[in-house]
Amino acid sequence: MGTIHLVRHGQASFGSDDYDRLSPLGWRQGQRLGEHFRAHGMRVEAVFTGTLRRHAETWQAIRTGWGEDGDAQIWPGLDEYDSAALIEALNAPPPADPHTPEGYREHFRLLRDALRQWMAGVITPRGMQPYRQFVRDAVAVLDHVRTRHRGDVLVVSSGGPIATLVGHLLGTSPETTIELNLRMRNTSVTEVAHNPKRCALVSFNALPHLTDPEHRDWITHA
Repeated sequence: MGTIHLVRHGQASFGSDDYDRLSPLGWRQGQRLGEHFRAHGMRVEAVFTGTLRRHAETWQAIRTGWGEDGDAQIWPGLDEYDSAALIEALNAPPPADPHTPEGYREHFRLLRDALRQWMAGVITPRGMQPYRQFVRDAVAVLDHVRTRHRGDVLVVSSGGPIATLVGHLLGTSPETTIELNLRMRNTSVTEVAHNPKRCALVSFNALPHLTDPEHRDWITHA
């Protein structure tokens, strides 16, 4: 039996013109996780990431701290949903400046509403596939790993796909999956045990690399 280590990307650039890049703190979070892996002698058979820039940059930061040289395999099913397209599909007034507390709360209130409607098939956001296909594409990485690998595997993705995988494994409702998603922390590690027959959740949203008091301010969600 092996373990799939599902890692959410480091802090991205929420509220900027290009969210899909790590902030300076996001780079430090990823490197710190790699240092944790190195200190604990972790080895993996393969690394998978989505196609997004923040996935690639997180793997680059982890690899720097870890001292690993391998390349990641690109898996499009690990890509995040398009939050802007989801909110746009509601035809609601745009939220206020996300840098303000009011704008931040309004953004995530609208996102929750849009996710519920997308999951229920009520809305079809521009450029996005149906939710059922999103789930199938994400779950396919679990099936691939359990049939092709026997040891540990690292997967770098986003909150949406990781929460979707956890919800799939636990059989949760769409509403619970949304809450799992929005509670996920940057560079958190979710562990899934795998063998050729099945996968099973072991841990969720852990930050073993940020437990020291000196890293308390490195814990972020966006």
